[in-house]
Amino acid sequence: MLFEELNLIEPILSALQTEGYTQPTPIQEQSIPNILQGRDLLGCAQTGTGKTAAFAIPMLQLLSKPHTNTKVHKAIKALVLTPTRELAIQIEESFKAYGRNLPIKHLVIFGGVGQKAQTDALHRGVDILVATPGRLLDLMNQGFVNLRDIEIFVLDEADRMLDMGFIHDVKKVIAKLPAKRQTLFFSATMPKEIQTLANTILSDPIKVEVTPVSSTAEKIQQEIYYVEKNDKKNLLIHILQDKTIQTALVFARTKHGADRIVKDLIKVGVKAEAIHGNKSQNARQRALTNFKAKTTRILVATDIAARGIDVDELTHVINYELPNIPETYVHRIGRTGRAGLSGTALSFCDSEEKEFLDDIEKLIGLKLPVTEDHPYALSWQSLMSGAAAAKVKGKAKPSRGARPERTERQPNLSGAKRTPNGGGGGGKRWGSNKGKPKAANS
Repeated sequence: MLFEELNLIEPILSALQTEGYTQPTPIQEQSIPNILQGRDLLGCAQTGTGKTAAFAIPMLQLLSKPHTNTKVHKAIKALVLTPTRELAIQIEESFKAYGRNLPIKHLVIFGGVGQKAQTDALHRGVDILVATPGRLLDLMNQGFVNLRDIEIFVLDEADRMLDMGFIHDVKKVIAKLPAKRQTLFFSATMPKEIQTLANTILSDPIKVEVTPVSSTAEKIQQEIYYVEKNDKKNLLIHILQDKTIQTALVFARTKHGADRIVKDLIKVGVKAEAIHGNKSQNARQRALTNFKAKTTRILVATDIAARGIDVDELTHVINYELPNIPETYVHRIGRTGRAGLSGTALSFCDSEEKEFLDDIEKLIGLKLPVTEDHPYALSWQSLMSGAAAAKVKGKAKPSRGARPERTERQPNLSGAKRTPNGGGGGGKRWGSNKGKPKAANS
C-alpha cells in the first residue's frame, strides 16, 4: 500500500513526498483510516514501528478542515501527552514535517527550561500542543493552558508514564479534558494498570497491535562479546577502529558511566557526547543535533534519556553494559534497523552480566551469536566461573524493579513472547536499502 491510497489530502501527501516517505508502516496503514473516521484507538506498538506518524498525519488532516477562523479562535484543539522531553521534541518535529504545507500551529512544552518562550507562544495561539506532564500541569495551574476545547487527545508511551511515576499527573490532565473528544492511546505493552486506564478513557476503540515488545527487528544483526569489565573500554575503542561504523549509539547503565565512556573516547580522538538526566535540556538537544548531523560520531546514552531518539540510518547500537531488565534490550537495539533498513547491535557481556544475557535470550527466544575474534575475548570457562562467583557474592542481577545504585530509572516492561528470525555473526552492517521505498518511522 502507498500513502496515496489512504485518502490523505494533497498538502500532507506533498509533505510526505518531501520527506521521502511513500509506503506506510503496518501501524500507520491500520491506524490512519480509523483515526480519520473519528474513532478512538488503542495502539500497542514498540518504538520504531512508526506510531508517531500513525497519529500525527491523520490529526493534521482532521484539524485542517473545520477551523478556518484560527486567528479568532486561539483555543488548543489537540493535546499529545508524552513522558520525556526528547520524545516530545521528536513528536513536535514530526508535526512540523508532515504539516509543513498546512496553516496549523503546534508547540512543544517541557520542563528544565524557562517558560516565557512557551507561554508567549501559547498566548499567540496554538492548535496542537505536545507536552510532558509536569510542565503542562504547571502551566495549567498558572492559567496559561486551558483544555476545555480539546478535540483530539493522544496519550503516548503510556507504559513509560507508569514506570516514570507520571500516572497520577496523567489522570489530573485527563480530568480537565472535555468528555466529548477523540482519544488515541499508545503503549508498547499493556500491563494491568495501563489496560485499566485505557478502559476508562477510550470509547469503543479500534485496537491495533504491531510487533510485541519481546520481538527484535528481523533486520538487526545481533552479536555478543564476552569481555572482562575492565577491558570494555579497550574493546569499544578497538571496535570503533572500523571506519564503516560512521555513527553508533552506545548505551551505559549509569549517568556517571556515560560521562566516563565519553572521556575515554575523546582521549583517543573519537568525537563523542553523552545524553542523560543530569545534562541540561540545551546540552541534551545540542548533543542529539550533532549526532544526527554526524558531526559527533558516538552518542553515549542512558536508557531514560534515549527513549524517543529517532535517528535516520543509524547503523550501530552498542550495549557497553547489558540492562538488568530484558525488555530494555529490545528497546535499545530498536534504535537501529528502522524503516526497513538493516542494522547491527553489539553487546558487551562480563561475568556479572551473564544472568542478564540469559534473561534477554529467554525473552526474545533467540540464542545470540558470540563473536570471539577480538583481542579481549573472555573464555567461556572464565565467564562461567566469574558468573558463579558473582552470584555467590550477590553482585549479579539486581531484583527486577529495583533501582541499581546511581542508575536512572529503568523501564519495567513486559510483552508476549515470539521467536524472531535473525542472528548471525560478523561485525559489519548487513545489506542496503537501495531501491526500496522509505517508510515513515517517526
